[in-house]
Amino acid sequence: MTEPTPTDDPDYAPDYAVEISNLVKTYRGEEGQEPTQALKGINLRIPRGSIFGLLGPNGAGKSTLINVLASLVIKTSGTASIWGYEVSQSPRMARSSIGVVPQELTLDSFFSARELLDLQAGLYGVPQNERRTEELLDIVGLSEKADVSGRSLSGGMKRRLMIAKALAHSPPVLVLDEPTAGVDVELRRSLWNYVKKLNAAGTTILLTTHYLEEAQELCDRIAIINHGSLIANDTKENLLLRIDNKRLTLTLDRSFQELPENMRAQGWERLDPQRLTIAYRPSQMAASALLRLVQMNGFTIKDISTDETTIEDVFLQLTGTSEKEPPRDNGKPPQDDIEQL
Repeated sequence: MTEPTPTDDPDYAPDYAVEISNLVKTYRGEEGQEPTQALKGINLRIPRGSIFGLLGPNGAGKSTLINVLASLVIKTSGTASIWGYEVSQSPRMARSSIGVVPQELTLDSFFSARELLDLQAGLYGVPQNERRTEELLDIVGLSEKADVSGRSLSGGMKRRLMIAKALAHSPPVLVLDEPTAGVDVELRRSLWNYVKKLNAAGTTILLTTHYLEEAQELCDRIAIINHGSLIANDTKENLLLRIDNKRLTLTLDRSFQELPENMRAQGWERLDPQRLTIAYRPSQMAASALLRLVQMNGFTIKDISTDETTIEDVFLQLTGTSEKEPPRDNGKPPQDDIEQL
């Protein structure tokens, strides 16, 4: 039986690559424990063509949400659509529209890299003449290792091969679940360069990472999930505006002993004989006004440094660090929650 499709147009491209509405997932209790609600009515839309960050502490619900999208976990209620295909109503088309790179290295070590990519493409029904095996091996820098068995590859090579595997059927949506965990700086940089190229070519990227500076550098929009609830979902720029404080530090061209009273009154402090600093709220005071006051008092500024708000600051403010996190959401659902593929 043919599954329903969003449109008969082969060039169909929805405004939102992923749409989630009132998504709930409740795991049954084990050994007399109460059921755990891992997702509590999530509403989320990921714009087509974006690099979208999904952040949250351990146990927040990120892995459960991704597993629902990947059809590895059966949702309790609500809807989740990928490229216009609802995961429970059109499972085959939904799965064909997404590629997932999980945290764990899940490769069959008895296949070579080339064999693994050919097998993956075949499982998704990609005709032999349309497979991108050699192209993908070249893209991830594994052409010279094409015929080497998976068990002979280094951890970094396996990570790259998993990305190629997720792309074997050319999905419009790619999920990267902690893709750079445990890899060195050089490989991390090359992986992100490739992710940017993929995105520029039209692939929508959903990224989860504990390296928050990566999310800040790469993502257009960021959502934060905590205890199964979505607590933030906005552009990166708007999220950074949530914390209204900065610190300005100046190095002067000469030593000084005392600050003028008008500078102390405004909040300037002496760090050492040649440096002074101030904490201020950008919404209430412009940095230019602070600098003018320094110059009006006869000081010449030699160097300026600022402590900017980061996504990590926003993350810590919204999630806190002392709250007890739920025990589930390790990405390994109980057997009865795994959908038969």
